[in-house]
Amino acid sequence: MADRHNRDIDRPAAPLPEPLPVPTVDAHAHIEIITDTAPDSAEVGEVLAQAKSVGVDRVVQVGYSARQSQWCVDAAEYWSDTVLAAVALHPNEAPVVKDLAHDLAIIEKLAQHPRVRAIGETGLDYFRTPPQLRGVQQESFKWHIELAKKEKKALVIHDRDSHDDILSILLEVGAPEVTVFHCFSGDVEMAKTCIDRGYVLSFAGTITFKNAPQLREAVKLVPIEQLLVETDSPFLTPTPHRGHINSPAQIATIVRAMALERDADLAELATSLGDNAERIFGPFSA
Repeated sequence: MADRHNRDIDRPAAPLPEPLPVPTVDAHAHIEIITDTAPDSAEVGEVLAQAKSVGVDRVVQVGYSARQSQWCVDAAEYWSDTVLAAVALHPNEAPVVKDLAHDLAIIEKLAQHPRVRAIGETGLDYFRTPPQLRGVQQESFKWHIELAKKEKKALVIHDRDSHDDILSILLEVGAPEVTVFHCFSGDVEMAKTCIDRGYVLSFAGTITFKNAPQLREAVKLVPIEQLLVETDSPFLTPTPHRGHINSPAQIATIVRAMALERDADLAELATSLGDNAERIFGPFSA
């Protein structure tokens, strides 16, 4: 994933949007890619301050490798009123790491930390992983599911071009009590299946993309208690600033788009999304 990350941090930052009327939560971000600095750096503080200035006062910092998951934990410790952590091996990492057992042991230890509130992002990604490596990816996904159940923490799923296998494995292994589909990318029928099973659907800036009408239809269907919002920053910057670096501040743009599609009051929606995040991940304050 490193090459993709380096390409993204070379872009200009998206302008700050109009502030939300009430504060809410970015349920999935990768701040270390935005800043390329230590978790206690002034640059991280500036990203968080900019987000807070537009009404995004809490962030879930999400892991994708053993080393970067440690960064997430350190950030959650240092920014103890603002940041919580999730830890995992990304599905694209699991088949290519030098010592999978070693890295999973690190994740297992980090998962016990009190500032770690979710196991993720894990799952399947058939876009980047060739068929001969997908078995390793699937076993890693199953391992993370069991870890989430063991630690009684939410599971955060990455799903790209793998909808059917994701849903099948969740049935086979048994989903944790709280299962979150990060950056939901399915259609209306998949959304209905997830809703029926009690999964949480998190929507990103992709709902603003012209080529994603299915996401705009799906977001209308989700019961409010099963809904989250995220940036997946620095990726997936919402329209009209595609091509810029995304950051947690852009939640303000995404929530406005969600409110429009759901015909919802903006302040009420932002409040509910924040409340959902606190219920799923626990309190942000130390």
